[in-house]
Amino acid sequence: MKIPKEGDFITIQSYKHDGNLHRTWRDTMVLKTNENSIIGVNDHTLVTESDDRRWVTREPAIVYFHKKFWFNIIAMIREEGVSYYCNLASPFVLDNEALKYIDYDLDVKVFKDGEKKLLDVEEYERHRRKMHYPKEIDHILKENVKILVDWINNEKGPFSKEYVEIWYNRYHQLKKNVLTFCQ
Repeated sequence: MKIPKEGDFITIQSYKHDGNLHRTWRDTMVLKTNENSIIGVNDHTLVTESDDRRWVTREPAIVYFHKKFWFNIIAMIREEGVSYYCNLASPFVLDNEALKYIDYDLDVKVFKDGEKKLLDVEEYERHRRKMHYPKEIDHILKENVKILVDWINNEKGPFSKEYVEIWYNRYHQLKKNVLTFCQ
């Protein structure tokens, strides 16, 4: 697939280690791409779960995916402040259908006050045994938790206030351009 450009819409699909589709986000707007990363935005985006349940995201969120790191980052923009949901996951791949990654259960939630919490440890252990995660994957994920926590602690990349402002403002510019073009 050709690399999507700014303003394009893509689908995002997360899978489990056993190859089963886990969750799909429709119509994520691309804000920036380069050879290693994609930044996008979800705003009232349709999400479909593996059991066909559907829901719509409640608030705008800047999403960050990288080809080298084993995590992706969602900056959820709310009136009371920005909070983050970080999935420990394989680096993304892009094909003609979607941006795809494997979700490895572990998540790091960062609250608006900066508190961090590691989530779904029991789910990770259960799936690690059931789906036979290789030891290498376990090691990679634990190392990437350390990298992720360092980014959070040092307000690196998506965890800086400027990052969220820049990309949220860019989203509004692109949205305005699309509305103007459609009139």
